[in-house]
Amino acid sequence: MSSPANAVARHAHEPYARYPSLVDRVVLVTGGATGIGAAFVEHFAAQGARVGFLDIDTSAGVALADSLGDSRHKPLFVTCDLTDIGALRAAIADVKAAFGPIEVLLNNAANDRRHALADVTPESFDEGIAVNVRHQLFATQAVVEDMKAARAGSIINMGSISWMLKNSDYPVYVMSKSAVQGLTRGLAKELGPYGIRVNTLAPGWVMTDKQRRLWLDDEGREAIRRGQCIGAELLPEDLARMALFLAADDSRMITSQDIVVDGGWA
Repeated sequence: MSSPANAVARHAHEPYARYPSLVDRVVLVTGGATGIGAAFVEHFAAQGARVGFLDIDTSAGVALADSLGDSRHKPLFVTCDLTDIGALRAAIADVKAAFGPIEVLLNNAANDRRHALADVTPESFDEGIAVNVRHQLFATQAVVEDMKAARAGSIINMGSISWMLKNSDYPVYVMSKSAVQGLTRGLAKELGPYGIRVNTLAPGWVMTDKQRRLWLDDEGREAIRRGQCIGAELLPEDLARMALFLAADDSRMITSQDIVVDGGWA
């Protein structure tokens, strides 16, 4: 498997878009140490952005930041349990202190752990909401004054097609991800007068290492074959390239939208 640094080098030579408006832009990614979040960190760093990212996985976060040390700006990793709102606010303050006002927020962190309806308790319900949607609102709250002052900004909330497909076996996750769409639309209306754009990026089944290890089997591959219009695997970099566009000035009039990247499944 190639390293994150090699992945960035590879992408830099592929015929994908470069966004001059992202050079030196301050970007914050939640849940950025692994999976889709790591792809966000890699791709924004490759564009020359100043990237801060938060995650509870310290070893993976440190390794990712170190692997991108040759970027225009080495990403800053801050260990953080995003379900602890005080810790979240402190971590965001650390990123601001290092890089300046935050101009792009990617609310990426989530956990799609499978669970049965009968097993949900009030405690597990609150835990699921906290990791999958609550931090998105409080992270936005922590950066929005920066964006208001700049009269510009892009907030990208990570949704999912899971609720669109009526997926079962993780009801709190599905509920949380459907709530993201409502959060996006309400915030887009409130923040639009300040030039702040808010969109939902909704992925299909993205082939991260975690997904391959835990849930991708022959039945899953058949579901992808039947569901997607495009037969290729959906990869983290496919989401990252859309996030770059939504963060760049090229998408300046796109807000309150659900951008689905799923190979045509939903």
